[in-house]
Amino acid sequence: MENMQDKYISGTKWAKIIRDEVAQEITTLVNEGKPKPKLASIIVGDREESQIYVRNKEKACLEVGIECVMYKFPENAHTHDIIQELCWLNSDDSVHGILIQLPLPKTIDEQEILSGISSMKDVDGVAGPMQLGKLAYKGYVADFVPCTANACLELLKRENIPLCGANVVVLGRSPNVGIPISLLLIKENATVTICHSKTKNVHEITKHADILITAIGVPQFVKGEHLKEGVVIIDVGINQIEDKSRKSGFRLVGDVDFDSCINVCSKITPVPGGVGPMTISMLLRNVVNAAKRQ
Repeated sequence: MENMQDKYISGTKWAKIIRDEVAQEITTLVNEGKPKPKLASIIVGDREESQIYVRNKEKACLEVGIECVMYKFPENAHTHDIIQELCWLNSDDSVHGILIQLPLPKTIDEQEILSGISSMKDVDGVAGPMQLGKLAYKGYVADFVPCTANACLELLKRENIPLCGANVVVLGRSPNVGIPISLLLIKENATVTICHSKTKNVHEITKHADILITAIGVPQFVKGEHLKEGVVIIDVGINQIEDKSRKSGFRLVGDVDFDSCINVCSKITPVPGGVGPMTISMLLRNVVNAAKRQ
């Protein structure tokens, strides 16, 4: 009988390996007399979820040797206040990366804020269309690939999943995940189909996927019956559903129905413990690369 654990793509395991690699790179930089990489994080408001995300990123930075400085703004902050801070951070040579914790309050012009980050310090890879443009054009290399999209590709490569010629179905067309991972996979010579909320017969399309990447934020949308035997699943979704058996009253699930899909797939990322830990590791790598470039 097949061991289901063998099907797991452990983001936790690979993230640990990458963090060790990043820590070694930082040690080398410091031994060469160069300053430690430094990340500036901007957070607006008091959303508990955002606070947790920032603390986790800060902890990860400190573990590998990245200096992390947090800049907090009140919920009622104005867009120009944050832009002024960004201008200062952009010009500060001691700061190698800038991170904006999303989402921002509705009163803040999110696009203006993101576009205000220097492309050389946009370690989250979400500052504007320039990065996507460089991903799309042959012969160009993006300064920084969006971290979640890069995490998906890194997991596939670390697991030695064949990409050249593979039929890949991507559920979701967001500029942070769906579009960039599609562009990355096209550069790997995969054949990519992007599905979204207006796509007809989505579940018929998923049946032809050698690799399925889901990033739609709909809990357990894909069932085992919607897949072909042996598909590789990268589940980016993190959704809360009610679970009265848990003390919290809920549990986290992905965009695929794990229990039915694991019987069909050859590999699958669990939720949690899949793409999430890798996303932070990709951020750490981007900060180190930014420091090397500067």
